Amino acid sequence: MCNSLTPQPYRATGSDGSGKQGYPPAPEPLPVPVMDNHTHLDFPTKDVQVGVGAALDAAEAVGVRGAVQVGTDLESSRFTVRAVDLDSRLLGAVAIHPNDAPEYARRGELEAALREIEDLAAHPRIRAIGETGLDFFRTEGEGLAPQRYSFRRHIDIAKRLDLTLQIHDRDAHDDVVQVLREEGTPDRVVFHCYSGGEDLARICNREGWFMSFAGALTFKNAEGLRASLAVADPALVLVETDSPFLTPHPHRGRPNASYMVPYTVRAMAELTNSDLARLCTQISENTLRAYGSWD
Repeated sequence: MCNSLTPQPYRATGSDGSGKQGYPPAPEPLPVPVMDNHTHLDFPTKDVQVGVGAALDAAEAVGVRGAVQVGTDLESSRFTVRAVDLDSRLLGAVAIHPNDAPEYARRGELEAALREIEDLAAHPRIRAIGETGLDFFRTEGEGLAPQRYSFRRHIDIAKRLDLTLQIHDRDAHDDVVQVLREEGTPDRVVFHCYSGGEDLARICNREGWFMSFAGALTFKNAEGLRASLAVADPALVLVETDSPFLTPHPHRGRPNASYMVPYTVRAMAELTNSDLARLCTQISENTLRAYGSWD
């Protein structure tokens, strides 16, 4: 993991000049600014590590006026606190990722890690506990018990600190909903990189939980996501990159970044037959309700 905060420019092409390895070209700017509510600025790519300022400059140039930098372990959560102090266009989320929780537990370090997460979350620009949740794709067997325990502890921290809960849910929809109902939720819950179907979307509608759609919505095999967006309450819809992952079509396979949000937003407008400016306004208003003001 690279923790550089030094601004560097994006490269639109690979080192060989082919254009296949580097960052994609910038999209047309959005008519109304929105925010990327989930990015990992500290995660390296095969191309170049871009600094916080450069990443946010590129995003702002196409109508993405802010982002939520998300921690996944202690190192990246500490980075997040440093980053939100560096640039006012960032808010932050801190947590131990569900796939990392079993490893912390194996080393006997989970309780100490959770205490530090709570300490880091006291920073005024840390607005969410996340990403936390359940992942039955990469964790199984003995790792599931500490993963569930960690999820419940993160919910408790979010409730006590009145922070948004940012959920990682992979192949675990029913179990995530069960835990949320058993524990009770904070006032604001976001299903990061929404991956459920229409049934989960209807549950989110009833519960008032935000659904954050990423570039996967544009993939050819994402019919279930597109059907979910169609039934999602527009007042609960957010957008994200999860960068450097999940680069939207037509640039899938290349590095992702916050400046790529317009590709996904335009796809959302087309899929829902929405006016683009009106959709951008709705997403921006939703994001402010989820995380508070960037100002």
